Formats: sequence, C-alpha cells, structure tokens
Amino acid sequence: MNVNQSAPPVLPFGQPQPIYPGYHQSNYGGQPGSTDAPTSYGAYNGPVPGCQQTPPPGVSRAPPSSGAPPASTAQGPCGQTAYGQFGQGDVQNGPSSTVQMQRLPGSQPFGSAPLAPVVSQPAVLQPYGPPPTSAQVTAQLAGMQISGAVAPAPPPLGLGYGPPTSLASASGSFPNSGLYGSYPQGQAPPLAQAQGHPGAQPPQRSVPPQASSFTPPASGGPRMPSMTGPLLPGQSFGGPPVSQPNHVSSPLPQALPSGNQMTGLPGPLPPMHSSQQPGYQLQQNGSFGPARGPQSNYGSPYPGAATFSSQPGPPQPLPPKRLDPDAIPSPIQVIEDDRNNRGSEPFVTGVRGQVPPLVTTNFLVKDQGNASPRYIRCTSYNIPCTSDMAKQAQVPLAAVIKPLARLPPEEASPYVVDHGESGPLRCNRCKAYMCPFMQFIEGGRRFQCCFCSCFNDVPPQYFQHLDHTGKRVDAYDRPELSLGSYEFLATVDYCKNNKFPSPPAFIFMIDVSYNAIRSGLVRLLCEELKSLLDFLPREGGAEESAIRVGFVTYNKVLHFYNVKSSLAQPQMMVVSDVGDMFVPLLDGFLVNVSESRAVITSLLDQIPEMFADTRETETVFAPVIQAGMEALKAAECAGKLFLFHTSLPIAEAPGKLKNRDDRKLINTDKEKTLFQPQTGAYQTLAKECVAQGCCVDLFLFPNQYVDVATLSVVPQLTGGSVYKYACFQVENDQERFLSDLHRDVQKVVGFDAVMRVRTSTGIRAVDFFGAFYMSNTTDVELAGLDGDKTVTVEFKHDDRLNEESGALLQCALLYTSCAGQRRLRIHNLALNCCTQLADLYRNCETDTLINYMAKFAYRGVLNSPVKTVRDTLITQCAQILACYRKNCASPSSAGQLILPECMKLLPVYLNCVLKSDVLQPGAEVTTDDRAYVRQLVTSMDVAETNVFFYPRLLPLTKSPIENTTEPPAVRASEERLSNGDIYLLENGLNLLLWVGASVQQGVVQSLFGVSSFSQITSGLSVLPVLDNLLSKKVRGLIDSLRAQRSRYMKLIVVKQEDKLEMLFKHFLVEDKSLSGGASYVDFLCHMHKEIRQLLS
Repeated sequence: MNVNQSAPPVLPFGQPQPIYPGYHQSNYGGQPGSTDAPTSYGAYNGPVPGCQQTPPPGVSRAPPSSGAPPASTAQGPCGQTAYGQFGQGDVQNGPSSTVQMQRLPGSQPFGSAPLAPVVSQPAVLQPYGPPPTSAQVTAQLAGMQISGAVAPAPPPLGLGYGPPTSLASASGSFPNSGLYGSYPQGQAPPLAQAQGHPGAQPPQRSVPPQASSFTPPASGGPRMPSMTGPLLPGQSFGGPPVSQPNHVSSPLPQALPSGNQMTGLPGPLPPMHSSQQPGYQLQQNGSFGPARGPQSNYGSPYPGAATFSSQPGPPQPLPPKRLDPDAIPSPIQVIEDDRNNRGSEPFVTGVRGQVPPLVTTNFLVKDQGNASPRYIRCTSYNIPCTSDMAKQAQVPLAAVIKPLARLPPEEASPYVVDHGESGPLRCNRCKAYMCPFMQFIEGGRRFQCCFCSCFNDVPPQYFQHLDHTGKRVDAYDRPELSLGSYEFLATVDYCKNNKFPSPPAFIFMIDVSYNAIRSGLVRLLCEELKSLLDFLPREGGAEESAIRVGFVTYNKVLHFYNVKSSLAQPQMMVVSDVGDMFVPLLDGFLVNVSESRAVITSLLDQIPEMFADTRETETVFAPVIQAGMEALKAAECAGKLFLFHTSLPIAEAPGKLKNRDDRKLINTDKEKTLFQPQTGAYQTLAKECVAQGCCVDLFLFPNQYVDVATLSVVPQLTGGSVYKYACFQVENDQERFLSDLHRDVQKVVGFDAVMRVRTSTGIRAVDFFGAFYMSNTTDVELAGLDGDKTVTVEFKHDDRLNEESGALLQCALLYTSCAGQRRLRIHNLALNCCTQLADLYRNCETDTLINYMAKFAYRGVLNSPVKTVRDTLITQCAQILACYRKNCASPSSAGQLILPECMKLLPVYLNCVLKSDVLQPGAEVTTDDRAYVRQLVTSMDVAETNVFFYPRLLPLTKSPIENTTEPPAVRASEERLSNGDIYLLENGLNLLLWVGASVQQGVVQSLFGVSSFSQITSGLSVLPVLDNLLSKKVRGLIDSLRAQRSRYMKLIVVKQEDKLEMLFKHFLVEDKSLSGGASYVDFLCHMHKEIRQLLS
C-alpha cells in the first residue's frame, strides 16, 4: 500500500526547536544516527509520538473538504487509534465522564510517569488552516518532542539515561530573551482537536464547554528520536496522541491490551522500531516485549534517534526545522470561521445572555429588547451567581460601553421619546428608567422595578391595560417597553440651574510660535478652516449648524479676535498677563459662521501674514485652556476647544513644564513617573473644564519631547482626544492631519454629559476606565463624549444572583446635543447567571476581555512598576485557564495545555498586550509615544483594541487582480511573508505596504510606475495614481481600510531588507520582538508552565 496516497493528513506537531542559549534540556539525548528510514517509539506510558491506524488496503479515508484539517480520531494512551463504540469519524460529545483513562496491563515495562492522551474539548471546533502535505508532515514529525512527565519513574530495563545533553541552537537569529525559562524556542504545545470526519456529523448531545488542547514540551523527559525519510509500511502520518472530546457521555474507550479490537477501522498496528539498540520492539501480535532480532531493511541505530547510553556524545546541531504554527490556535482562522458562521444572519437581541458575533464580523443587529453589541460588549454573557465562584474563575466581569456609537446606515438610530413635562418614567427608589424588563402588575396600575424590586404606581397619563400574558397592549408601540436602546427628551429638571442649555460653541486656538509658522502648519490650518466651517455638526435635518465659533492665537501671550458680522475687518485683542487669565471681549468673540463669514475669512487670510516674521519660540499652554473655558463660561454654554500646539510650554506661566525625559528610568521603580503628570495644575484645570462642559481636543506637532503625559491630562479628563504628528512636514503629513481634523470637527458630540450605570441586585459597578472625570463613585462626568469613545465598567458581586432572573445593566447618559437639546440615552442589557463554571467559560468574549485587561494594565503603570503590571496580567491569565483546567476539563495529563474554546486566543492576544510599547518599549520608542498610546487605548472600543494589538496582514498579490473583495488576512508572523509578494499591514493607526525583493517586474510597474524593485522609493507615503487594475484595487483597499478606522492611517512603503523593515517587523506580533517580547509559541509554553505550577 502506498502510504503517501491514503494516509490522511493530520495537524503537524512538535519538531526540534532552537534552544535558548545557556539552557540545558534535561534528559535529552541528541546524537543523530544514520539516514535510513526510521520510526521510533518511546517507553510505554512515557512520552510517545502519536501513531495512527492506517486503513487496510482498499479502505481509503475521504480527504478533508475545503482545506480543513482532517477529523482527529480518538486515540489511546499509546497513540493507537481507539474508535471505541463510535464509527469512523464520529466524535463523542456530552457530559463529563468520571471514568479515567486506564493504563495498559502491568506486564509492559514503563518509563516516565504516564502521559495521558491529549484532551481536547470542543463541541464544534474550528479548523486551523489547510492540512499539511505529506512531505511537510514527514519533515514536521522529525525530531518530535512530546513529554508530559510529571515525575520520572524508574527507567525500563536496559535503558540508561545519561546526563543532560546541551543542544545547539538551530537558529542563531533568536537571542535568548531570558524570559521564559527553558522551553525550546519556538516549540509549542501541539494542538489536539476533536473534529468530526468530513461528511460525518458528531452525535448531538448536551454541549460541553468547548476547548482546545495542546501537549507542550516539558523541560524533562527524553527527546524522542527523529523521523526522517519515508514512513514505514503500514504506518500513516501521525502526531502525538490526539484526544477524545471532553465530557464524553459514556465511559472513555479504555486502552486495551495489545491486539485489541477496534470498531470502525480494523487494520494492522504500525510496526515499532527494532534494532540491536535497547528499546521496545513490537511483537507480531502488537504487544511490547523482549527484543527480537533486527528486521531486514532497517538501519541501526535509527536516524536522528537519541542513543540513551550512559555516555552522551558531543552536542549535535539540530536541523533548522520549526514547529508548524498551524498546530496552535490561529486568530485568523477564528475570525474567518466566525465570519462564515455568523456574518450572514442578523443578530437578534431578544434572547437574554447571547454572545454576539466577533467585532471582526460584519453583521446586522435587530434590537428586540437588549442593547446592540455596538453599544455594549461584555467580557462574559453568563456571570457567576456568587462572588466565591467569580473569585475562583478570576474572569473579570466588565462591560465596554460606547453610548453614542455610530451605527451602519442599515440600522436605525435610537428613537427619541418625548413624555412632555412629566419627563421619563423612573423607579421611585433606585431611579432606574422605564425599560422592557419592568414588570407591570395589578392590571397595569403598578409596576415592579427589575433593578431593585420596588413597587411603583403608574401615572394616569402612562396607564395602559395588560394582555393575557401580563404585557401592556401598547408594549410594541413604545420604544422604552420593546427596545434595548432609546432616548428620552429631558425636562428642565435635568438641566444646570434649571435652565435649558444654549447651543455649544467651538473655539479654535492656534499656536503661532516660530515652529508652527516655519513648518507651514499655520498657513495650512487657516486655509482649511475656511471650508471646514461649513461642516460643523448639525442636528437631524437642520440646514445649518447651531454651533458658534471663536478664534484665539497664542505664543507667550494670547490674541483674541472680534469677528462680529457688523465689522469690516476682524479686531485683535492681546492678553499678556497669562498668570491671571480673562477674556477681553464677550460680544463678537463667539459668532454664527454664516452671519460672520466674510470677517472670518478675512481673519484666516491675515493670521499667517501677521505672524510670518515671528521669532518667538516659547509657548504657554495652561492659560490657553483657561481662556477658552472662561469664554464658554461667559457665554453660558458648553463647547469644545481645538488646540493646535507645537512645543513644551516653557514660558513663565501657570502650567509651565520642564524637560524631564529620562530613558534611564525604564525598567526601574521610577518608570511610572514618566506616565504621571509633572504638576497637579492640569488636573485642577481639567476639573474646572468638566464643571463648565468644556471639552479639549489637542493636536500636537512636536519636533522633540513635549511631555504628552502632562499635556494630555486635560483632554483625557474632559472626554477629548489627542492627535500627535511628530516632526510635522506639510508635504508628508498634510493629508493625515487634515483628514483627522475634518473628522474631529464633524463628528457628533454630546456635551456636558453625565453617565450612570445601574445594575440589578447582586452586582454593582465598582471601577471605571476611559476619558472622563469622576467626582463621586457612581457618576461618570464627561465635558464631551463622541461616537468613538468608550467607558469600560467593572462589576463585582455584593450579593448572590439568581439563575432564573439573571442580571441586568442599564446605562443612562444625560447630555446636550449639538443643537442644544438636553437628552437621555438609555441602553439596557440582560445577562444570564450560572452556578456552573463551565457555563461562564462557554459564554466569554476574549476580545472584550483583552480590551479590559489592556486598560487595567495601562492604568496600572501610573502607580506600579511596569514589570509588576506585566506579572499581574500573566498571573491572572494563568489563573483563568488553570481554573478551567481544574474544574471544567476532563482529567488528562499535566503535559497538556487545555484552553476553553471561547478563550483559545487569550494567550496570543495577551502576549500582544505584554509586548506593546507601553509595557515593553523598544529602544526607538520615545517616552511621548508611550504616553500617547497609553491614553489612546484607554478609550478605545473592542474593535480598535483587537486590530491595534493584533494587526491585520493582507497579501495583495495572491488573489486574482479582478477580485476586488478584501483579501483574506494571514497571521502576523515573518514566516507568512513570501518575498515574491506584496503585503498590507494595518493596526488602526499605521498602514505599512511591504514589498518583497522578488516581486514580479510587471507588478512593480503596475503599482509603483517604476521598472524594478530597486527604483521603488522606500518610505513612500502615496501610491501613484495609475490606470490599471492592480493600482486601482490596492488604492481602493487602502481607502476602504481608512474608512473603517477612526483615525487616518498614513501609508509607509517598506522594501524587504531596507532599514524601515524593522518598523514593519515590530507589528509581526507572533514573532519574538527586538525589545525582548516572547514569540507566541514561547509565550504559550510559558503560560502552560504557569498553569502547571498553579495546579500543582
């Protein structure tokens, strides 16, 4: 039988990896032997490579369809395929069985502690990538290392172990990071997946928590002999023992003695190795016993085999083979599967506790009583009933709330409900707003609050009869009784000083110091503002915006401008006493754009000329914000300041700063001071701004250190944004700056806002993350809130929850609209509660979990050393996974890493957070960059953190040119790059186009308009507009990616082996980073070590 034809492809597993220099691999041999065709098997119950049953001649297995990996068959402890009572390809699913895997009869010798089969617990497990070819599998099985030995048992007779042999690194390109102990670099826990045979459906039983499992290399245990060359007759490609699914409903098929019967696929067992070497030969009946004589056709010793003699030879270099990353969970595959499974159907929010599709999936939402996941996403949609259970699992209970999120055009904005002078109906005790979960009783005359259980009277004007189910007959006519999200018009009681607010104002405050004039910034900005003022946000169908505008310029002093419509020319008033700031004019400072159009245009023409010859290099900063806030206070309105600033404010004035940039503090206990503001003056100023409803958006144009950590305090606490354009040059950065400015000025903002999150009895909101200010423990105060900002809320138990009633959240946001209307936006969400940990793990959302953990860590660096913050994250992640392993997974060998299906990407994503610039900066990352990213991530939504921490890498030249759809992404690793292709990488802030050195000349000509790779300009930021399909396709893709993100992504063309390639590789997050961050594979091994320590 030709094995290469009928052997089913399987997932590849561990190969020899380069070892960290300086670390010894205990109990590993490593002298290669001859090159004959071998296969080798370890001691019984010790680490073994998996061997799979081959079908007898004439029985061939159907190849997997559509590139999915083949069905993994359940295997017994020795790697024999145990089909048990199920037919070929059947997968067992169901409740946990208490029957443990049994060891074989005691007549066989045994080596180390038993290695149970790899246990995988998917209900429906998604495939990872295409199956490897037969040639690949042969290569990948060479030098397989599998060990799960917990404590070494006495060695079998005749087998001597020598002292540990140090193995030479197979690759010199990975210096030792010293972070993750003695795992071989790049060696990962191989994944065991239980999957149905293509075409065979697994029997449906109660769905267990889904999981994926791996067998990582332990640092003890013998290295298994490598396998090179052709396979033995009758042997199919195999990996380590591939498990049965978790929670089988009937006893696990027990490991049978040799010669056991297997239903489904009878056939000969794969022959074991044999030669004069001590070992375990397979007798004719398949059992282990005393060695026979050498078999013909097999060399001795086995190629690549470890000769377990007492005198180890000199260390031999290993062949440079790497573990196939398809054996560990792939973010790309998970995203793709979710798109395929959940992208076509609308997500209907009527059912409590539903986990929504991933943020990377395009889907429509139908609001039927719970808020859309575009407004609220939770870390888990099934929360533990008790605090003890929550502490045990360590899964943070948090919600990422985006109250003013923009919706796609196909989805309706929240309805606005006007209850007249009486205002919205609320609970008398807890003040929760009327929502679909309130229970009407006594024929509709009273209602019971779903949050605090208080009984309330229904006002006569709101009364309605109930139908036979106890529901109001007008329930579906009232948004607040049938929808998860809606708005109420607020009455005067909800306004400051019991007075309806005026429409808000925008004040543009422009730095006119030497740097700003010289770079061309001032001229560019003034020119753009002329047209931009036509696009101020407006309410609904209003013809023009109600927002008024004002202008200030500044360097060491401030210049206010009177642009009253009755003036022929604008008038300038200078305030030089910056220590005691006041606004020199009221009338004519804030004006309506259409009325004062001519005067404003004249002013914007004059500003660049007025300051063209300035030599003033010093600037002030705090007094500028103070002036804007005082102007809004005088006009009795809320509003926003747009500050355009270039340098560290060193002029004598309140808020003066000094240069404190000190890279020597990195990795010391004082590193946290780099993230803290220099002075408390800015916090005080921010507090005053919030009280006035004055939001600050800051555009920075630094050529050197400007102390972003301090300058961003006011934008951060007022709900504003910070934009940073280092070394700004008009020709290179104009498009990015103007695009950001347009979007920032045009976006809909809620002003002078207060947000409160109410919960049903049993949990309460205890912690908040985002860009806002809090003067008490419950109210989130936001001078401004736009559609890009989120507030992340953490919940803790204060009582026991009830499985039947579940848990409820209500987010209420009171704000002033762009037209000056006071409104309340309400979002409601019902969650399930559980008494079983398995239910918690089955309903988690990893993307939201990572969003929360990143924000938690980024706030932690303000008060703790960065190393402490990193260790806290790793420990928490290990505790989450160890709790799952201990309480939800079937018993299995400690040598396996078992991950819940919903959380199988937690290690790769967490590693990306740990390697981020804030927590592990490279030498090229400035202090300002770290502070900038830290405050940026604080208010990101889940979709933004997902792509920010794990960038998208799109191959542009692999799909046909005619195909205009977005190409499928590949994993963010250098291994995925081919030097004959072009790739586009984006992370929400950066857009890099990587060009391989061997790209076809025609492609280079079509895209760049030059004839060869060497003529492409490295660092190019604009692609030439060429009239061909490829050029149009790539430029169209870039435009569509930019449209998806809240900030403009500047393009940088990176050529292979160019100095800019280091920047590109920084974003290949599955690889080891230059700053010492672990590769995905290494981190997975490290997590497994941490979990094993917790479990032991």
